[in-house]
Amino acid sequence: MVTLPQLDIPKDGKLAANITYFARALRAAGIPVGAGRLIDAIRAVEAVGFSARQDFFWTLHACFVSRPEQRVVFGQVFRLFWRDPQFLEHMMGMLRPTLRGANTPPQKKDAERRAAEALLDGANREQPDVREEGEEVEFNATLSFSTSEKLRQQDFEQMSADELARARRAIANITLPVKPIASRRTAPSTRGTQPDWRATLKASMRTGGDIQKIKMRKRKQHYPNLVALCDISGSMSGYSRMLLHFLHAASNAKGAGWAKVHSFTFGTRLTNITRHLQNRDVDAALSAAGLQAQDWEGGTRIGESLHTFNRDWSRRVLGRGAVVLLITDGLDRDDASLLAREAERLRLSSRRLIWLNPLLRWEGFTPKAAGVKALLPHVDSFCASHSVSSLEALATILTNAGNNGDKARLMSILQPSSNGSRWA
Repeated sequence: MVTLPQLDIPKDGKLAANITYFARALRAAGIPVGAGRLIDAIRAVEAVGFSARQDFFWTLHACFVSRPEQRVVFGQVFRLFWRDPQFLEHMMGMLRPTLRGANTPPQKKDAERRAAEALLDGANREQPDVREEGEEVEFNATLSFSTSEKLRQQDFEQMSADELARARRAIANITLPVKPIASRRTAPSTRGTQPDWRATLKASMRTGGDIQKIKMRKRKQHYPNLVALCDISGSMSGYSRMLLHFLHAASNAKGAGWAKVHSFTFGTRLTNITRHLQNRDVDAALSAAGLQAQDWEGGTRIGESLHTFNRDWSRRVLGRGAVVLLITDGLDRDDASLLAREAERLRLSSRRLIWLNPLLRWEGFTPKAAGVKALLPHVDSFCASHSVSSLEALATILTNAGNNGDKARLMSILQPSSNGSRWA
């Protein structure tokens, strides 16, 4: 039996305080760490000792990690917190601007940015108060907007790094509710509206053929699939990353009602990233999706990508009355007739086709591009996707039963007024 060395804790030791700060960093990085786990971790380290770094790692791992997706975040926070020789280098790499040169930058590991932000949380935020005693500062806030409201309306391309982080957290809380669809099949129900004569006659056999109660049936209900086709070409690079965060939140939302969420990316070719976005760790999910999608920030072939989807995937994922989200700016270099033909086939195969276009952020948007003209006649709804508020408006569109308002707006775009000043 191997005897572990005794843990000599000095009188003025800082180990308990450091474990407390480490627990705070884990909580900021997304791992739920409470006071009970913190006390257990301190007692476990005191009992086990830390003669080896590996023993210390697994002791804290056993106390703080409770789910498989938390392992990557824990490993990164542990490496950055507990005296990594390259700690300062990693921190400076997170803060300084990067210059793209001939050398390929090192690939960042999953959850590394989140761990660094958690460790730097609160740094340089408390500014000294330089006002003299008794001095008061007054300002007029009559026409000012709250920070959250400004963030909701701000364009993704105009956000800073801190604003993008807050926008990602806001997007993670967006839910896309959906109403169930009535099926043609029926099921027995005491509150049904259709008589079940077969069940009624079968029950009357127990009473000698005397019908005492008429059995009823009602139509079954099921939830549709949500299918998202996201453009990751160069013209959409400023928005596609935030929209993939939005799709990740939709894929992992609980109680939203969707039977399943299928996600695809396309630039010059179609890529299925559904299984990657099902990972609860958003950093690991987007990293795996980026590795599989090799056409990131490349060209755009919308017509060819829709043709591949209609040929290989439509029968697999468009059943049960699926709703399709087409996320693109419509700037296509392929043949417009091919795009129109494939968009029409996609619309006929789905229950509803919704086009999310970040170009709608401009008030005077008009369909001048050939790709936009080819897509517009075949979509049910046409809305913007450049801000948090525009993505929140998508929930209202999905719950709206009628399409008359959307159709009227589409007709106004296809047939603009004579002066052509703006689209309303």
